[in-house]
Amino acid sequence: MFNLSNFGPLDLVILQTTSFCNLDCDYCYLPDRHLKNQFSLDLIEPVFRRIFESPFVGVCFTVCWHAGEPLAVPISFYETALAQIAELDKTLNKTGCEIGQSVQTNATLITPAWCDLFKRYNVQVGVSIDGPDFIHDAHRKTRTGLGTHHSTMRGIRHLQEQDVPFNIITVITEDSLDYADEMFEFFMDHGLTDVGFNIEELEGVHQSSSLANTEARKRYKAFIQRFWDLTAQSGGALKLREFERICSLIYNGDRIPRSGLTTPFVILNVDHQGNFSTFDPELLAIKTAEYGDFILGNVLTDSLESVCQSEKFQRIYGDITAGVELCQQTCDYYGLCGGGSASNKYWENGTFRSSQTMACQYYEQAIADLVVERLEDSLGLTHV
Repeated sequence: MFNLSNFGPLDLVILQTTSFCNLDCDYCYLPDRHLKNQFSLDLIEPVFRRIFESPFVGVCFTVCWHAGEPLAVPISFYETALAQIAELDKTLNKTGCEIGQSVQTNATLITPAWCDLFKRYNVQVGVSIDGPDFIHDAHRKTRTGLGTHHSTMRGIRHLQEQDVPFNIITVITEDSLDYADEMFEFFMDHGLTDVGFNIEELEGVHQSSSLANTEARKRYKAFIQRFWDLTAQSGGALKLREFERICSLIYNGDRIPRSGLTTPFVILNVDHQGNFSTFDPELLAIKTAEYGDFILGNVLTDSLESVCQSEKFQRIYGDITAGVELCQQTCDYYGLCGGGSASNKYWENGTFRSSQTMACQYYEQAIADLVVERLEDSLGLTHV
């Protein structure tokens, strides 16, 4: 039996607005992005009742509208949903927990009306764009095979003209690795200065990655070194999430005791039918031979804490914990990630009971090695 006091606190609630996406990116992990399933507004109240009745509520959490393309549903959906959440915050939230709102979008559907909604409800906006058009359009296409860079940039201009703050998520593929200068200049030229890099991962229905080879790792190292140098030369005008995170851990002497991606109910994922899971959001829509699906319950019938007693949860959590312990015992970088991502382990290694992944090497190890090396250079120290 697990101690629920070791779970949470809730940090992120991911709601699957729709499984549908108007794009067909070739590195996407979602299996049903052609289906127009939509989150029911009737689920808003049960979701938030389950959250506030649970023992996992802390001082704050963010609701992220995600999954397919969340703006593929009408604005009226969000007008109703966000107003409902604001009312439920008043009636159900007894501890004063702060609720933030966010959306991750490809930006192709953004209009001034969407910008008005974002401002009225203080929605944090994340935009997916992979850099200049020749890199972006190689992978982020419409369902008829057309590039989407122009449409994404149109949405970004709407955000900028309406003074809506946003950040950028860029997927790094093999096609990116020779173009650190071009990518940096693109971001700077267009005022895109809050950037995060995701790598092309082996995950879900995406069963291969252009980065899964030794030569790509060498090229990535050179790419990220050049990006650091360009960032330093800019005086920090561009903030790269990966650099900022590692530098913060080093400067403050902090370490991560355990990843939120492997700790139950730090993240709550809810699909369009009210089915929910925890751990990595990418697991919600996936089925496997070993575990079946990763759905633990439904907000209409199950409390969050009740599913922790189920055989399925205990098996999944036991296997994930074994993998985290293996990381802690064998990896010098453990304090930077706290055991990493369970889904990366499963898709790359075939089991949660494993440690290092390609994602570890790109996200944690390469970045940490570079940052330490550059900091030592700045202090005149000899590299060990």
